[in-house]
Amino acid sequence: MWTDEAYAKAQEGLKVILVRKETSPEDIHGMHAAQGILTSTGGNTSHAAVVARGMGKCCVAGCGTVRVNMAEKKFTVGEVVVHEGDMITLNGTTGEVILGEVPMCDPSLSGAFGQLMEWADEVRTLRIRTNADTAEDATVARDFGAEGIGLCRTEHMFFAEDRIPLMREMILSKDDPSAQKRALDKLLPVQKEDFIGIFEVMNGLPVTIRLFDPPLHEFLPRPDQIRQIEELSHELQLSVEALNELIVSLHEVNPMLGHRGCRLGISTPELYAMQIRAILMAGQECHTLGVNVNPGNHD
Repeated sequence: MWTDEAYAKAQEGLKVILVRKETSPEDIHGMHAAQGILTSTGGNTSHAAVVARGMGKCCVAGCGTVRVNMAEKKFTVGEVVVHEGDMITLNGTTGEVILGEVPMCDPSLSGAFGQLMEWADEVRTLRIRTNADTAEDATVARDFGAEGIGLCRTEHMFFAEDRIPLMREMILSKDDPSAQKRALDKLLPVQKEDFIGIFEVMNGLPVTIRLFDPPLHEFLPRPDQIRQIEELSHELQLSVEALNELIVSLHEVNPMLGHRGCRLGISTPELYAMQIRAILMAGQECHTLGVNVNPGNHD
């Protein structure tokens, strides 16, 4: 199932599993909407596995026997063919992909494991924090006993379907300060609401926030995504040729050593200024509501 279709089906109230050869940041809205994620490539540190783990979602990554055919909306395992709409169940612990529906229950800290964790709590000195980028992620983490957020990756907040257009507008209007400001002004209130949600859930527990830190090209169509480039050029009133030049200019062969983090903060300080304002505004609003905000405390 294509990511946009998975998202749309989930909005209709259906339970969906996102099946892809691999996932990328552009799939984030579908991953949020899905009950689980299945990929045919990757491993424990792949995008699908890392993001799903942070969301508390089931993921089977790198299932090499699965052959995904996106064009025909199906995947095969040997002679077994599974079409879009067929029922499957994932076991994220064993890595099994099961044809049909299997009875399930919500996980809980109970039985012998629950008792062991209670004993550990009595003697441990290490505090456990979580990675969480949304209020939903923070809620899942707190339910499992997390005592704060050790890393809130704000770039994950911008991959939602209603925010990618604003990010693209901001990135591609760098040479037009007024247009860039308009895009950032649209992002400010939604970013503030993100932080309000997280602060309310964590209420007094420490929250360490990392400002925007991805390669910018991850927010833009790839050069081979012709249809998306044509749609984006129409939205931004740019020629396809000019947009292609911008996309190619932002592409990085090794993004880990590229234009991100502190380098991005130097070249585009307006983005970080917007995020800092959003954090402070969210903190002020939460304080008014009686929520104890504790951002970045490392005690």
